[in-house]
Amino acid sequence: MISIVDYGLGNLASIAKMLDRVGAECNFVRTPEAVLEATSLILPGVGAFDHGMSNLRARGLVEPLTAKVKDEGTPLLGLCLGMHLLTHGSEEGKLPGLGWIQGRCVRFRSDASSPIKIPHMGWNNVRIVREHALVHDLGENPRFYFVHAYYASGLSEGVEVARATHGQEFPAIIAKGNIAGVQFHPEKSHTFGMKLLTRFAESSGAVTL
Repeated sequence: MISIVDYGLGNLASIAKMLDRVGAECNFVRTPEAVLEATSLILPGVGAFDHGMSNLRARGLVEPLTAKVKDEGTPLLGLCLGMHLLTHGSEEGKLPGLGWIQGRCVRFRSDASSPIKIPHMGWNNVRIVREHALVHDLGENPRFYFVHAYYASGLSEGVEVARATHGQEFPAIIAKGNIAGVQFHPEKSHTFGMKLLTRFAESSGAVTL
């Protein structure tokens, strides 16, 4: 069973539908007690960094999430804003993040010499930079759907799994132990999104081959 954290932000129904398509049972967890019963977790997210952290704190979810993920080693996958919240903070806001992954989120820069559209929105290819269960057998030229103006920076060596380019290279998939995050939306990424969620479900024990 994969527990999707419902803290008021994210495409929960779309994520649940995609998990159902890959044969993974899921539920929504909204209380500290439900989080503490989870065996694997997805932290979704759409919107601003401070809004996300404020919602998690208002619902009393930061401490139980930390206990499950950091102390017990429960697998967790952060999606888009959910990935940003894994870091120490963001230029977008003032609140501290969960701090489970070294780094901070910064905004894309556009200038006259290399203008880019902000936010980065639409399909983009990712380049795998190291082996990991999440990217096993993704095939050639995996592509995913992105919507974001900020990206993770200052990550520790070995955390990045895949990178993408929008004016500059940026982390598209990160992982450290039982904690992983993706900058894109796998629930909107069709075949490759299904493959990645299948890999997470398999690696977290939610489904078996």
